[in-house]
Amino acid sequence: MEATLERFDQDIVHPLKLFDIAKSEKRFLYTLAPMLAFRQTVHDYGTDLCWTPMILAKEFNRNRFARDSDLTISTNGPQPPTVVQFGANVPQELARASTLVAPYAGGVDLNCGCPQSWACAETLGAALMEKRELVRDMVIETREYLRRDGWGVGKERDVDNPQGRSVSVKIRVHKDLRKTMDFITTVLGPSQDRHIDWLTIHPRTRQTPSSTPINVEALEILTTTFGDKVPILLSGDVFTLNSLPFTSPLLDPANSPTFTSKSITTDNIEKKKTQQSPLHNLPKLSGLMSARAILANPALYAGYDACPWEAVETFMSHLARAPLPFKLVQHHLSEMCAPGMGPNKNALLSKPERNAMLSCTNMVDLVDFLDEKAREKGYGDELGLRRVV
Repeated sequence: MEATLERFDQDIVHPLKLFDIAKSEKRFLYTLAPMLAFRQTVHDYGTDLCWTPMILAKEFNRNRFARDSDLTISTNGPQPPTVVQFGANVPQELARASTLVAPYAGGVDLNCGCPQSWACAETLGAALMEKRELVRDMVIETREYLRRDGWGVGKERDVDNPQGRSVSVKIRVHKDLRKTMDFITTVLGPSQDRHIDWLTIHPRTRQTPSSTPINVEALEILTTTFGDKVPILLSGDVFTLNSLPFTSPLLDPANSPTFTSKSITTDNIEKKKTQQSPLHNLPKLSGLMSARAILANPALYAGYDACPWEAVETFMSHLARAPLPFKLVQHHLSEMCAPGMGPNKNALLSKPERNAMLSCTNMVDLVDFLDEKAREKGYGDELGLRRVV
């Protein structure tokens, strides 16, 4: 966070402007949430808006080391449009942390969706789904702090304002969907001046495992009810563009799914009972967020149903300018070279080859290994990995 405010202001785009661009192009807004070198890679393949990993607002406010280590931004090279996601349960903590990151990002997002036990034990993440008034107070306080510091928080009115910043929330759903509707109504506030710029919905409950399909019926109800009041993103089961469990006029006909999916209704979710149903149509859904699947296939939004080798080369080139911890580099490459989460299970490297890659102990050995595999499999050129400029 050493770069100057002026440096970053000239490059930052208001996230709602990206919603408008996607809408004008009659397509979904494409979003995701990983680390810097990977954010730059997926941006090259059509991702419009990126999230940071969840940062604990309290520690961020109190500890300079936490600020320097948790917020990774580009000081040399492209900085994809980025939203900083916070975990918080005190209005002043979220508001103060948001003012600290405002010079460096297009907006802030409150995570009310993380189901991990440690987060819920601290009244963070999905535990906030039972604290709708607190969530409302946090976003109101954050908007007020940002406004006081001179940032534009007028939502659509500030999309072309260089000082414009967004405040958004990511949620899960309740077993009783009426509670989710009450939650959204409270957090959204008055229709003439809503409290949040957009809403991201992960249509699983706090207890629902990721192996269970998302509740598309709940998503349809929520987008139908609130989609005209606030832009809505879907998080969950975005594996490939041609295997989405719903239809939408924003989907390219070439990528439209043509199958029936398994969905779980709110009434029977506790029984984990699935049933075949026609695909739901979601005309009021504004965009998609991918996490697990896009880690395996950074080119997902470019229409690839499996990770192309060129995405590995792009990632390695960005890595040279925005280094990551070595073990994290290996993790990203292991995900990208393994079978993806969509129907196409082709892999760039076999399991023994991925294990060999993970046995590398330094970056020089890793690059040598990838050069060798690129030549052996005919992925790159005669020298191995292509260096992407």
